Parts: sequence; C-alpha cells; structure tokens
Amino acid sequence: MNLEYADALNQAIRLLSLRHRARAAQLLAPLGLHVGQEALLLELDRTGPRIQAQLSEALGCEPPSVTLMTRKLETSGHIERTPDPTDKRATVVALTDSGKAVAEQIRQLWVTLAEETVRDLPAEMLEQLPGILHTMSTNVNGKPPA
Repeated sequence: MNLEYADALNQAIRLLSLRHRARAAQLLAPLGLHVGQEALLLELDRTGPRIQAQLSEALGCEPPSVTLMTRKLETSGHIERTPDPTDKRATVVALTDSGKAVAEQIRQLWVTLAEETVRDLPAEMLEQLPGILHTMSTNVNGKPPA
C-alpha cells in the first residue's frame, strides 16, 4: 500500500468518524443525551439490569466513564442504581420507564442516522458494509496480526 492511498483511506475514516459522531450528537441533543449515553441505555434495554463493570466491558469504556454516565442518567431519571445484593462493592444499573421510552426514541434516531450515512450507496455494497466495517474495527483493536 502506498502512502497516498493510506493517507486518503485514513483521512476518510477519520472524517466519517467525526461527522458521524457530530450528527449523532445533533440527533441526541433534543433527548437531553450526550454521545455515549445512548449506547449505555440501549445496552440495558437489550440485556436488562447489569452491574457497572459489565456495562464498562460491553461498551468498551473505562469504569470511571460508566460511573459518570450512570450518575448523569440517574439524575435525568432514565436509570436507577442499586447495590448488588450479592456483592456490596457492585452497583446494579436498570432502566426506568423513562429510560425504556428514551431507548425506543434512540432506536428510531439510529435508523435515521444509518439511512443518512449510507444514502446513495449501491444495494450490493450495503449488504457487505457491516461485515467490512466489523473487520476494519477488529483490525485496529491494537493487537498485532496473528
């Protein structure tokens, strides 16, 4: 791979990432959410109550980031945190009714964002795109190739 191609590819990925995040922030703002909080709410909606350590692992976030997010989401009434009955050091996080309603709104926004992102791409490319992006994401996980 030559430097010109590598530069063009890396710039395109960087720009897509920045623009996607900015557009997500625009869509989430009317819900009173910041980027990242939606992932936590959707994870809880998919899995049910989880301890914060599990959320941290599932979201690929550091535990202090999850703690900060859960505090803010609890203040907004979207989640509730309770001590884990089996491990007093752990906190169980669960969606409230408000959180469940917001999760539904987020899912609708995610469809809008996905449709905007892939607009004008050919159907055959759309079928392959999730797999391609997953492979690319796996490739940059910081581990050397096997």
